[in-house]
Formats: sequence, C-alpha cells, structure tokens
Amino acid sequence: MNQGAGQVDPRRSIPRTDALLALPDVVAARERLSEATIAARIRAVTDRARRCELAPGDVVAAVVDAVTRTGPSTQTSVLNATGVVVHTNLGRAPLGDAAIAAIVDAAGYVDVEMDLDTGVRSKRGVGARDALLTACPAAEDALAVNNGAAALVLATTALAAGREVIVSRGELIEIGAGFRLPDLIASTGARLREVGTTNRTHLADYADAVGPDTGCLLKVHPSNFRVSGFTSGVDVAALARLGRDRGIPLVVDLGSGLLTPDPVLPDEPDATTALRAGADLTTASGDKLLGGPQAGVILGRADLVQRLSKHPLARAVRIDKLALAALEATVAGPVAPVMRSLHADPQRLRERTEALADAVGGELVAHDGRVGGGGAPGIPLPGFAVRLPESAACPLRTGTPAVLARVHDGATLVDLRCIPENDDQCVADAVRAAMEPR
Repeated sequence: MNQGAGQVDPRRSIPRTDALLALPDVVAARERLSEATIAARIRAVTDRARRCELAPGDVVAAVVDAVTRTGPSTQTSVLNATGVVVHTNLGRAPLGDAAIAAIVDAAGYVDVEMDLDTGVRSKRGVGARDALLTACPAAEDALAVNNGAAALVLATTALAAGREVIVSRGELIEIGAGFRLPDLIASTGARLREVGTTNRTHLADYADAVGPDTGCLLKVHPSNFRVSGFTSGVDVAALARLGRDRGIPLVVDLGSGLLTPDPVLPDEPDATTALRAGADLTTASGDKLLGGPQAGVILGRADLVQRLSKHPLARAVRIDKLALAALEATVAGPVAPVMRSLHADPQRLRERTEALADAVGGELVAHDGRVGGGGAPGIPLPGFAVRLPESAACPLRTGTPAVLARVHDGATLVDLRCIPENDDQCVADAVRAAMEPR
C-alpha cells in the first residue's frame, strides 16, 4: 500500500510477535498446542494484517480466536442428524463409552505384549481375540488387523500369493474412494480367476475353474449395491462343500461386520451363519455394524488363522494398541451406539422429533434412515425428521456444535436417530441459532 507524504503506514501498528505470545489466552494455549503450532497461527494472522486483509486493531482478537477455537487436532466433533447410522464421511461407527474409556486406559504404557504375572513377552491382542471368540463361538480362532481391506489382503496373500483366487464376476465390487476389489487382490500377487457373469454364477462355474493352481475360493458380499431380476448365485454352504471336496479353503468377505444374525437386516450376512455353513475364514470391518474402531476382523479355522498371523504381511497390517483396546471393549461391552441407532424405538423417535419440531417451529415429517457404510443397501430404517428450510443446512453444519443434517428436495431434514438423547437440547439450540436472521 502506497502512503502519501507524511502519512503513517497503519501496518506499523500491528502488534509485535512477542507481545502476542505473551497474551494470557496464548500462554494458556501452550497446554494444548506446541510452540511451533502457536507461532504458525500467530504468523498467519499477522501476515493477513500485513496484506491489509485484517485491520491492525483486530489482530489480537484474531490471534486469540486462532489459538482457542481448535485443539491439537483439526477434526471437529459433529452431531449426526442425517439418519445414516454408519456414515463414512463422519468416521463410520461412533464409539461407546466403554470403548472410549478403554482407549484412554491404553493411551499410556500398557501390557499389550507383556504378561505381568511372568514378566515375559506375550502374544498381542489376546483380550480382543477372546472377546471375539466369546461373541462368535462358531469361530475356532480370531485375528484383528488394521482395517477390513487389510483382512482380505492378508487372507488372499497368505493363501494364494502367486496362485489363483476364484471369484464370481458379480462380486468384483468397487468400494469407497475408487478402490476396486480386483486391484486390491492383484496387489497381493494372487491372480484373479473370474467365473460366471455379472448377474448369474453357478456352482459348476467354480468347479470347472478349480485346478492345481487354485489358492482359495472367495465369496464377497456386494454390500453397496443390489442386482435384481434374472440373477443367480452360489451360497456359502455349496461353495464350502466344493472347497472341502477339492481341498481348497473358502474365504467369505462379509464387509459390514455382523457377528450374529440381526432381524432388522435379514439379508445382511454374518460371521456365525457363514462359519456354520462351512466358510473356512470370514473377513469384515470393525467400524461398521460391529460398532467398534477401524479394524479388520478375521474369524475361522484355527490352522488358517495361525497361518495368516505368521505371514510377514501380518506385521505390516498389525492393529495398534488403541484400536485393540476399543475393539475388545466394543465386543465384550454393552450395546454399541451403532446398534442402538439401528434398533431405535420408532415411537420414542417420534416423541423426540415432535418435541424438537415444537421447540424450533419446524414440521414433523416421515423420514427413512439408512444403515450406511455399504451395509444393507436399499433397506429403509423408518423414522422421522424435522423439516426446515434448505438455508438452515450451512449454519447448522458450521455452527457450534456442528450439526450435519440431510439436504433433500429443497429442505433440510434433521433426523434424531443417531443423536444421543441427552444431546436433543443441543440440537434444538443449534437449530434456533441457524434459523436466526443474518
């Protein structure tokens, strides 16, 4: 900015960095932020002032806001008012109190690989393994890895690297963010042997493809889409018989992580049913319908699980101590938030939604929730929502607390299915603030 003769550049009044570092709010922020982070945030504010994007008199307030509005992590806690239970963009499954407490306990030094009675090294994840086997007695052994894709990669690598994996063409799915099952398996060094067609695959297709180079049979639950009409597939029991007759292991990728059947989702496969039907191994995610942290869960025959656990790749996909603690607490603990949302009482949902509508002046409407996370595609979860103007969505999303609602047909729909009941008042306050004239 050019200054005339005798005119003082207003930028000279920008507070000095040492004065900003001495502000009480900045000093207090050192309990949460590093010196480097604080310095970077102050520098960003003063740079704005030097570019004349911020008045010098507003610098102190901007610095205080910069060091107090967020903590060490830039992730923002969100109230999920979309009605989608397993919302991938919101981190999938919210953890229950037991899992959160377990993570806090495991945050310091912990006996993750130590037997405190003997003082010698022990196996990793024994508690999580025992919890999984208690919850799924059909499994002989269990292994947890760092996510569902890793579970499938480890299984196909250990059983079929350099050999063939036989899979139906109708199950060659693409999962989130553009990752495709064929590419995932090819990365293991295994070769895909596709059988059948997109809509119809028969047992004979698998049988004709089995040969001396077959490493395993693979059945994948196409969890994020449905094919209807002139279709046919081969169930787990029939594939298991073929595998036993030919000495070929059957891996069933379940996806969503149900351990036992759920009457709300009658078509969603579960580990217990698949194993009892003869599957040798099942793989699934821990942060979908299982309701736990990001993890991959492998259940099945003891000899095969041990084979996977001793493979060199197992080290690369090892689950960390915090996820192990949360997984064990989720499986062994009370009903997880995902299951509470999935099985929410319709009458109680209506009562809560009516109360919210009355409090904010919105309209009560019927609204179907969804499982989300690729689980039970097309299956509605009947419920209710408060209908607001579409313009309310942005201030709700960017407010404090952040409330993510569904925008549909020119309206904002606030669904309480996934909102803890003790947060209903917070949602009401957020809606009122979002509806205020601006």
